[in-house]
Amino acid sequence: MKKLLVYLKDYKKETMLAPLFKMLEAMFELFIPLVMANIIDIGIKNNDKNYVIQMCFIMVLLGIVGLVCSITAQYYSAKAAVGFGTKLRHGLFEHVQSLSFTEIDTIGTSTMITRMTSDINQVQSGVNMVLRLFLRSPVIVIGAMIMAFTIDIKAALIFVVTIPLLSIVVFGIMKISIPLYTKVQENLDKVLGITRENLTGVRVIRAFHKEESEIEQFEEHNESLTKTSMLVGRITALMNPITYVIINGAIVALIWTGAIRVEAGIITQGALTALVNYMSQILVELIKLANLIVTITKSIACGNRIQSVFEITSSMIDNNEIKSTENKNNEIIISFNHVSLTYENAGDESLTDINFNVKRGQTIGIIGGTGSGKSSLINLIPRFYDATKGQIIVDGVNVKDYSLEQLRSKIGVVMQKAVLFKGTIRENLSWGKKDASDEEIIDALTISQSKEIIDSKDEGLDFLVAQGGKNLSGGQKQRLTIARALVRKPEILILDDSASALDYATDAKLRKSIREMKKSPTVFIVSQRASSIIYADQIIVLDDGHIAGIGTHENLLKTCEVYKEIYYSQFQTDK
Repeated sequence: MKKLLVYLKDYKKETMLAPLFKMLEAMFELFIPLVMANIIDIGIKNNDKNYVIQMCFIMVLLGIVGLVCSITAQYYSAKAAVGFGTKLRHGLFEHVQSLSFTEIDTIGTSTMITRMTSDINQVQSGVNMVLRLFLRSPVIVIGAMIMAFTIDIKAALIFVVTIPLLSIVVFGIMKISIPLYTKVQENLDKVLGITRENLTGVRVIRAFHKEESEIEQFEEHNESLTKTSMLVGRITALMNPITYVIINGAIVALIWTGAIRVEAGIITQGALTALVNYMSQILVELIKLANLIVTITKSIACGNRIQSVFEITSSMIDNNEIKSTENKNNEIIISFNHVSLTYENAGDESLTDINFNVKRGQTIGIIGGTGSGKSSLINLIPRFYDATKGQIIVDGVNVKDYSLEQLRSKIGVVMQKAVLFKGTIRENLSWGKKDASDEEIIDALTISQSKEIIDSKDEGLDFLVAQGGKNLSGGQKQRLTIARALVRKPEILILDDSASALDYATDAKLRKSIREMKKSPTVFIVSQRASSIIYADQIIVLDDGHIAGIGTHENLLKTCEVYKEIYYSQFQTDK
């Protein structure tokens, strides 16, 4: 949690002024019981109305000055807390973006959403409360005790006993609550994960009539969250009644002792009233402090969870040195040399001893059964994952020796799941190239067979895409994601089963258009359809993470049983 405070460094002025003005407000408030004592002992006792009016005016003045100090403190604390929360979100988001797919897979999406939203909001609230109260409450408590000693030492001894007793209660409950609040947030992660799965997969759940089982699973985790929340709630709820009992007991003792000393003429009635007022101030401040402790406890638990994400370092080292790739005469653009891949916490290798070379401008087809490692193989080229063994060479340079920016600027990737973002078609395609002109965008749309999409929309390139592309069909989304990759005119184009929603004719037109591009890229086509890769210059057949065969369509039909089985299962012809 302490390491997160670095995000307050730009708000040093606010973090000093907020508690300072709160402390000033507290100091003015400490004078009010003394003014009240003078009103009773002098004004009322002597029936001096002018003196009473003067003292009342001073009380109002103290109240106004205290209010101004309070508002100023609120402003600075809010400014610092909101700024801190904003910078923390930016920092956490930037850190998450720096993590490799391995760390993101390990952390989990639902956990990251909770950290980014609920946890940061809780920490922001904690910072706001601390800046407002961490000086005010101690100043009031300690100041009231000191003022009590200036009035009567014997009566003030009650304060000496009461304050440590209250501190034990407050900090004891805090110590018990912190680990429980951590558990509450962990249970919240699980509930959020289930909720997210149900919302995104609601159609599948209904299709398989699994509503009841999903409701039961949700209720089970929600019940666990409820029980933990209620337990920590019961513990923290003890704070107010216990502090009330202690304070009210102290007030009774104070009035008892004070009454005896007033009767004996040792102190005045006004002094006793001031002592009771100081004890009441302590009560109010300790209730505030108790609530502050609860908020701080939650904030510390949430801050530690955020800090744990910051402490995760990427397993992928980004080499910031720009490598010279003026090697266009080299016929081989990509080379896999004895490459193997084992995912984090996986028992077996997903890819084993992969060896092949790709010539510049070739089209490479990758085919294999489900789980054979097709996506794993192409994910190694842009370094979404790092190979655990062997080397991947791009343009004569090991991919690990490139900066990630330089490597990925050469590559256009179209993932299996077509993802579009809320915004216009122009804005979505500009992800491929930030400064792309409308002509370049239209050219990419034409090649990807998606120009008809903008032609059919009155807004054209300014047609607004809904979040996730929900106002477009599956085929339209796939073609637009292909256009997004083509806008940057990549040297290497990776199509990871990205034409699965296209009909055979559109798929064929797409592949033909890519081959006829002026600067034809080296293309990797991952597909379940044999028809999509039949005309590839080289086909790589994967089987359980191993290469079962490499060659042209005709050669593989003669030499590779795995390929023959896939091909003939899709084309029922005489063998």
